[in-house]
Amino acid sequence: MLASAALVAVAPPPTATGAPAAPAAPGVTVEERRLDGDVPRRILDDSGFDGVAPAFAKSLRGAGSYGQAERAAVRHGERLWQRAVDRAQGRGPAGGELSRDDDRPLYWARLAMTRELRAWHAGSGLSEAAGTRLLERLESASRGQDSMTGGGAGDRAKGLKRIVVTGFDPFTLDRDIRISNPSGALALALDGTVIRTADGPARVETAVFPVRWGDFADGTVERALRRALPRADLFVTVSQGRVGRIDVERYNGAWRGGFGDNENVSETGLVPVKDPATQPQWTTTTLPYAAIAAAGTGRFPVYDNTSVTEIPAGGTAPVVRPAGPTPGSAARAGGGGDYLSNEIAYRATLLRDRLGLDIPGGHVHTPVLQFGPGNTDPATGTVSDPVFVQNRLDITEQLRTIVRVAAEES
Repeated sequence: MLASAALVAVAPPPTATGAPAAPAAPGVTVEERRLDGDVPRRILDDSGFDGVAPAFAKSLRGAGSYGQAERAAVRHGERLWQRAVDRAQGRGPAGGELSRDDDRPLYWARLAMTRELRAWHAGSGLSEAAGTRLLERLESASRGQDSMTGGGAGDRAKGLKRIVVTGFDPFTLDRDIRISNPSGALALALDGTVIRTADGPARVETAVFPVRWGDFADGTVERALRRALPRADLFVTVSQGRVGRIDVERYNGAWRGGFGDNENVSETGLVPVKDPATQPQWTTTTLPYAAIAAAGTGRFPVYDNTSVTEIPAGGTAPVVRPAGPTPGSAARAGGGGDYLSNEIAYRATLLRDRLGLDIPGGHVHTPVLQFGPGNTDPATGTVSDPVFVQNRLDITEQLRTIVRVAAEES
């Protein structure tokens, strides 16, 4: 999820036709409005997730109080997450023609649920604050964040290491609404699994995060990770990065570069955090980056990426530093750019440091997930193809191996 001037234009993405996106209808977000397109409907139909939102709407219609609505939001959100995990891991019916490893049904089904919740709330008589809380409960439950506890005493007794891995929703949907995010697919593939390492077994817990500046400013990362990290032996935040390569990002910067998010909102400036007076310009990975880069983990080359963009101490213009930041500099892009992938890495490692945790953790960028030859035009292409699926499977397996290497070297 790279977004810096050297990689992509720092501007809200256009629609598939190149025209600016039309404003969303009242009570419906930009993300939810995309549900009316043919591709989201096809993804939901071809995965069997098309009945998720109607079932949730039925439960809401039977809710006579805020408490009943909250229970419905949490219950249906948890069911959606578990259904997506089960499907990705080969449990239960495939539910359609779409390959099991696909992360997109989870994304579009969640949006269909949030749209139903907004519609129900509009006629419920509940306050705006209550509606916001219901949306937060649905989001956190359906993203695996509520169940990402970092394990318990039982895991310790069994000699299990505990690993936290995070992924992201699809993004740049106005360029190609068919897009998938391999980091989200990885989260579904790994959640609840046990990885066998040379040092013994390790249990993985995962969650996915929205591609929205506002959610990050509101503390969604810290809320989800504050419980999990103190119980973890390793954490890896993951997102989609460059074409044909994997990067272990050495440095993370405290800067938002302005690229449009999934709501077509642009934010530029210092990453907003609690206690900004103690906020560093840079945080660093504690992943075993040299061992990861040297290991033969799969088909894509792996790099220890040390490059950043900074404004040097006393300077006024941004400078690219291939070997990392210099003392006293101001961040303008971490190794992972200046978008939300850099920001989750910054927030997670800052939380690690503020909690005083001595554990390995940091960010890994996957290769860009590409469609097969002849299926690159979103206007005429299909929602999937064999090359697309194989690319995603290869990325998932290589990242699974990278997580194992990180656990063994930690």
